[in-house]
Amino acid sequence: MTDVRTDRRAFLRTALMGGGLLAAQGLMPAWAQSGTAGLTAGSTPLTGNDIRLSVGHSPFTLGGHTGHAVTVNGVLPAPLIRLREGQHARLSVSNTLDEDTSVHWHGLLVPFQMDGVPGVSFPGIGPGQTFVYEFPVRQSGTYWYHSHSGLQEAMGHYGPIIIDPADADPVAYDREHVLMLADWSFIHPHDLLERLKKSPGYFNYNRTTVAGLLSGEDGVSLEERQMWAGMRMDPRDILDVNGSVYTYLINGHGPTENWTGLFRPGERVRLRIINAAAMSIFNFRIPGLPMTVVGVDGINVQPVETDEFQISVAETYDVIVQPRADAAYAIVAEAMDRSGMAVGMLAPRAGMQAAVPPLREVPTLTMADMGMGSMGGMDHSAMGHDMGGSSGGMDHGDMAMRDPENAPPNMAVGVGVDMIAPMPANRLGERPLGLENVPHRVLVYTDLVALEANPDARPPTRSLEIHLTGNMERFMWGFDGRRFSELVEPIRFARNERVRVTLVNDTMMAHPIHLHGHFFELVTGAPADRQPWKHTVNVAPGSQVSFDLTASEPGDWAFHCHLLMHMHAGMFNVVTVRPLDGGAA
Repeated sequence: MTDVRTDRRAFLRTALMGGGLLAAQGLMPAWAQSGTAGLTAGSTPLTGNDIRLSVGHSPFTLGGHTGHAVTVNGVLPAPLIRLREGQHARLSVSNTLDEDTSVHWHGLLVPFQMDGVPGVSFPGIGPGQTFVYEFPVRQSGTYWYHSHSGLQEAMGHYGPIIIDPADADPVAYDREHVLMLADWSFIHPHDLLERLKKSPGYFNYNRTTVAGLLSGEDGVSLEERQMWAGMRMDPRDILDVNGSVYTYLINGHGPTENWTGLFRPGERVRLRIINAAAMSIFNFRIPGLPMTVVGVDGINVQPVETDEFQISVAETYDVIVQPRADAAYAIVAEAMDRSGMAVGMLAPRAGMQAAVPPLREVPTLTMADMGMGSMGGMDHSAMGHDMGGSSGGMDHGDMAMRDPENAPPNMAVGVGVDMIAPMPANRLGERPLGLENVPHRVLVYTDLVALEANPDARPPTRSLEIHLTGNMERFMWGFDGRRFSELVEPIRFARNERVRVTLVNDTMMAHPIHLHGHFFELVTGAPADRQPWKHTVNVAPGSQVSFDLTASEPGDWAFHCHLLMHMHAGMFNVVTVRPLDGGAA
């Protein structure tokens, strides 16, 4: 069998020797180019009832280096698709690659056969084949599309979708820009994954030094450090892959390339922010410019003003900003572990720049991230008996968080589970990691309230608990201790039943969990009919999150962590909703 990476290198050499126009010109879709006046002026979105897409190989140049990308219609990011609620969409996707591909319409309510997940909803699109996706457009808002084949999403196969409402938009604005955040490495994603499997801390350059250990610079006590060591975990292991190998992008532009979106002072500018990264959670802010959040995951929320928010992988946020000064403003999407940032500008004129703030101090995980609640302030020595140690102290290598007796009945406790959170807490109202003490407003999930009443506010008729599990040392991830395979039992719902689902994160990493084909209502304390709708939720380490789901969409749906390499390492399952249309089982 021919090595696909060898074929790609040959392709890249040929393209460059043949002139490499795409690489030389850095071609990008008009909506993503720097200096754009907004989506209403020359952004050339793909519209109408018959849209054609072609997936292929392209060279991609960044910072003077050129590598291989998987692109749609030859551009990175992919073309902007603009639809209207109520229309019938027909999208033909042709595959010019030498491997299978696919397109998943992230967040769109489509028949399950059109959802684009190979092996779940359709076979995939083979080399030289064309697949036609057809579906009615049942919603409006900010969404995106990407490959669900291999690791192509990490190589550029992603683009934005905007769906305009059938009636008047409740959000008033004068101009709009899409900001598509992403991470890019010239190391092939399969090679990145192989390195993580050999050493999960391979890219963690933020470990505390010996000098830092002696000085306590990270704020971790000696006793807590012994606990971390006993668990074979690192309090600065925050992102598996980070700025040591990633360049963070805004609309395909690196942080030194000064992507600029234009505005006129005083205008209300709508920013449609999409995190299309493979492995990167960002903290997003525009220093000196307040943001009013008006939409999350495509669904309108009651406006709430903030200065910063965390956007996990696959989430979308719509915000309104109103810059009044004739000046540039820096757009900053800082990686959660502070290893780098994506940078752009909002400015009245091209070429203007604002000061870019420096990277902030590296955050450190706490006992709460271990699923131990507020145990950081407790007398650990008094807990020796409960936690498997002697009465005089704790046996940190044999703590209760490793004890199978603490596992729920449906969990498979084996090599795929290296901890069970003793006291997982609801942390939806907490500021995200690293933002606990910043001197400005930070959005949290409990700030979100649906703008319109949810159509189904029935109380749930049953509860379901799903544990997010992993073995960080072996880079194994799963649900309830099981990695996905054909032998894993799907998660079953009766059509239109109402279920309270609780996700318990038994790991020390955040997981953005995405359910295909549905929205769920995040249980935040908002009124039952105004709980915020989402399709992706970030589950903080050692925490639990509950959502109410109406299983209204029949079929088989992917359910997975949207950290791409976690999904490929096993944190994936299928949700099945029956009966199908026509009463079929």
